[in-house]
Amino acid sequence: MKHSLDILPLQSWIDTGDKPLIIAGPCSAETEEQVVSTAHLLANTGKVNVLRAGIWKPRTRPGEFEGIGSVGLQWLKRAKEETGLLTATEVATAKHVEEALAAGIDTLWVGARSTANPFTVQEIADALKGVNVPVFVKNPVNPDLSLWIGALERINGAGIKKLGAIHRGFSSFEKTAFRNEPMWDIAIQLKTIAPELPIINDPSHICGNRELIPYITQKAMDMDMQGLIIESHIDPSVAWTDAKQQVTPAALADLLDNLSIRHAASNNPAFDDKLAELRQQIDKLDDQIIKQIGDRMKIAEKIGEYKRDNHVTILQVSRWDEIVQKRVQLARALNLSEDFTVKYLELLHNESIRKQNEVMNTKVNAEV
Repeated sequence: MKHSLDILPLQSWIDTGDKPLIIAGPCSAETEEQVVSTAHLLANTGKVNVLRAGIWKPRTRPGEFEGIGSVGLQWLKRAKEETGLLTATEVATAKHVEEALAAGIDTLWVGARSTANPFTVQEIADALKGVNVPVFVKNPVNPDLSLWIGALERINGAGIKKLGAIHRGFSSFEKTAFRNEPMWDIAIQLKTIAPELPIINDPSHICGNRELIPYITQKAMDMDMQGLIIESHIDPSVAWTDAKQQVTPAALADLLDNLSIRHAASNNPAFDDKLAELRQQIDKLDDQIIKQIGDRMKIAEKIGEYKRDNHVTILQVSRWDEIVQKRVQLARALNLSEDFTVKYLELLHNESIRKQNEVMNTKVNAEV
């Protein structure tokens, strides 16, 4: 289902030419010298549009550095005056919004923890009424697309038309190479239901370490995201927060130089013709797959009838294990990932159980 947001295209509120929007700067504003010096180095690359720095830092546990506070806003203001870079910071309360705007901060973002709380988002939205300032909304910590959309709708409902989203990954109990699992499918769903919404990627928080950042930034560009927000510190080794995921301005410049920027469309007729031909092949296969799934579900219904008439339970764990084992083996031979195959089988299995449940309860309902 499409969501209609009353927003302006990204290029109408910040001109990046044909390049992606780049927001960069330290995770936390620590000292005036650190902020201003980092800003100069970033500006000198000629690749950064907006300087970011955390002023108020929501930490998981008390006692950790929770941001320098309002004084840091003046450091961002000085950095802007000296470099010409626009500025951005995170806000989590109405007071943050008021202080940031009073200091002339150009762009605000709502953090992942705030997005997860509709009360917090509404407080921020109320403080933004009547203001013409760009606002980005990070995805919530947990993988909940509705929460993300709801936060965007609340900010948009306050009259903010310069609105964008930040994909920063999601918490997961599984131990992986990433600090936050990208779960690209959720970002893709957001792009699908709100195609007019600018979405930028936060590789720093997805990765949790600088070594993986080039991989994620390239993938974000290949997924047609419109920009990046990357943490950059003049000396990451002494950073007060998230030292492992910050890069130097020089490293950031190298990273951006090595990005392959691709386009959503081509002006090459021969390419368009070939692409249309391949898409027709996919459409044909998709139709066949859907028809075969329909045929599969008809058999599942017959199985449900047979189980009902013989008083056998729907769930047969041993049969399910057998299906997974055999199909995963086949999928490997066809160069399909195990993760995809298991998820696909789980969807089929759940639908089969739903169909069988309907059938098995038909007779019961008829007798009541």
